[in-house]
Amino acid sequence: MVLRAGSLPPISQHIVIAGGGFGGFYTAKQLERLAPPGARITLINDTNFLTYAPLLPAAAAGTVDPRHIVVPLRERLKRTSLRVGYVTGGDPARNTLRVEMISGIVKEYRYDHLVVALGSVSRVVPIPGLTEHAIGFKTIAEATALRNQIVRHFELAEGLDDVDQRRTYLSFVFVGGGYAGLEGIAELADFARDALKRYPRCRETGTRFWLVDAAPRIMPEIQSELAEFTEQVLGRRGVEFRLGTTVAEVRDDAVLLSSGETLAARTVVWTAGVRASPVAEQLGLPLERGRIVCEPSMRVSGYENVWALGDIAAVPDPARPGQPCPPTAQHAIRQGKLLGRNLAAVMQGRQPRPFSFKTLGAFADLGRHTAVANLMGLRVKGFLAWAICRFYHLAWLPGADRKSRLIADWSVELIFPRDLAEMGQLGHPPALGEPLPARPAQVDRPLASLQPPAGQSPTD
Repeated sequence: MVLRAGSLPPISQHIVIAGGGFGGFYTAKQLERLAPPGARITLINDTNFLTYAPLLPAAAAGTVDPRHIVVPLRERLKRTSLRVGYVTGGDPARNTLRVEMISGIVKEYRYDHLVVALGSVSRVVPIPGLTEHAIGFKTIAEATALRNQIVRHFELAEGLDDVDQRRTYLSFVFVGGGYAGLEGIAELADFARDALKRYPRCRETGTRFWLVDAAPRIMPEIQSELAEFTEQVLGRRGVEFRLGTTVAEVRDDAVLLSSGETLAARTVVWTAGVRASPVAEQLGLPLERGRIVCEPSMRVSGYENVWALGDIAAVPDPARPGQPCPPTAQHAIRQGKLLGRNLAAVMQGRQPRPFSFKTLGAFADLGRHTAVANLMGLRVKGFLAWAICRFYHLAWLPGADRKSRLIADWSVELIFPRDLAEMGQLGHPPALGEPLPARPAQVDRPLASLQPPAGQSPTD
């Protein structure tokens, strides 16, 4: 190879990114722009799309099409090789990552640099009946299954003569008073209110929504004034709060609380926090409370060529010395952008920069043109907060095509009623020549477990 004076040879290094959520996606995007010629980028994910998780409540409530909040990775990543499979382990001493491909074949990927962005899963506690009868609210599959179950339960209730039985199908319990729980119960309570217009017998019985949380107040991350406003808004819509209370047992038709109260309901939604993907324990990397220990540059402690970010990583938080960054989308996005630049710098012989982003604020969309927002200490509520919330999502949803679809969904929502078609059979066709099954998969009970199948590694 002949080089011109002052030029450098192409850098032939392989960067493997495990996880295609916000952190992994934005790392790949930055590397595509900045990585030296000759560098290869491989992204491994359990799906071929990124889920824009902040809009899951809207997808579950039918205000946006679920397909419009997922971003096909192959469309947005031009220089990156995508491989769909499940990360099952790794050996940093050999610079290898073990992956079970969707074909069932197990492969080892050798790397010069590894980025771990495998995200988190629902944090489950040992409550009797929880994994058997509750559904999580973290993936597009769970959001879609929840919507289908609610519609299915309306159909079941409409055909029941016994009022008490009907009432259990029309009652819903959300466990967890954080942003996911509040946005979820707000959206789905609105969805149920609209659905009642088309179910005469259900309308006679009415619906009930409870939110249960162990903390004495909802959304402890924001000012108490905004939390109180949220509780008042949802209370006027019929949401009942059970704060300072834990779940003792979950049954197929009831939830038993630590206070001794029994809530008769057949739908239980678990939104009580997340934990790092359990695959972190199989990678041979240092852990702190289940998260991979990182330096401020996102380099894994003790390793020169292994990096981690997002929910699975304990990256020091500049805003809270001694604490890791919270598992939020805004942190994962900024970490991904910086990590892409850091990797490009290291491959060119320069030093990586520390992560310095501090939280800009947080907000919760409460539906009906209402939201609450904490913007760098500034308290905003009502319509203005709702408008800010929508502009934020529109700005961060990747791709002009997805932005256009989202705007179209929001516009249709203002004019037409919500779609009440129950699509639980979607993706579960009958055998060729057989009639449709009378009871499709996951009808009366949602997902069999809040945790992923063995070896699966959900993204952030």
